[in-house]
Amino acid sequence: MNPIVFYAIIFVIGYFLGCFQTGYFVGKLNGIDIREYGSGNAGATNVLRVLGKKWALCTFLGDALKGFIPVMILRFLVCPGMENVNSQFAQLLIGFGAVMGHDYPFFLKFKGGKGISTSIAVMTAFDWRMGLASLIIFGIVLGLTRYVSLGSCLLSIGFLIEMLILHPGRPELLIMAALFTFFALYRHRANIKRLISGTESKIGQKVEIKK
Repeated sequence: MNPIVFYAIIFVIGYFLGCFQTGYFVGKLNGIDIREYGSGNAGATNVLRVLGKKWALCTFLGDALKGFIPVMILRFLVCPGMENVNSQFAQLLIGFGAVMGHDYPFFLKFKGGKGISTSIAVMTAFDWRMGLASLIIFGIVLGLTRYVSLGSCLLSIGFLIEMLILHPGRPELLIMAALFTFFALYRHRANIKRLISGTESKIGQKVEIKK
């Protein structure tokens, strides 16, 4: 298969897998549209605020698996038999497609989450060291500040640094890491403004659901 065609196909596959909006379906199971509460986001953090830890964990796992599984399938089952394909680039591409599907799901009028859980899972499947570094950064920042958004932004910036260190001389991989970072920061632009103004919510603050 022509590599360009292959890359296009796997990106589209990743996008449609990413469109499975775990937080949205979790909200529906609880009789609400999660996007109408809290931050208006369909990710695990907002589910935590609105519905609690159990449903937030379900959301995180669902969002992570749709990034982790496709990358692992490509890495170990598909790409090894394709000599004219850049396997590592393909892994990041299908993962980026999943993040775009998560952020901009077509069936929800392109209003989804922020892609952090999916991004971490993609990076973990791609290179476990990057996944571990991301979780460490997030854990330290969250522990010190209790701002999920700040931890999310900093771990996303870490993708670039980690790629430079762990995969030097690979401009195509660095470009992909930059895309993950850019969209993570772009999706957090409102959070960044609130962080600067001191009005950002900290983890643990719950949102009351109106019956």
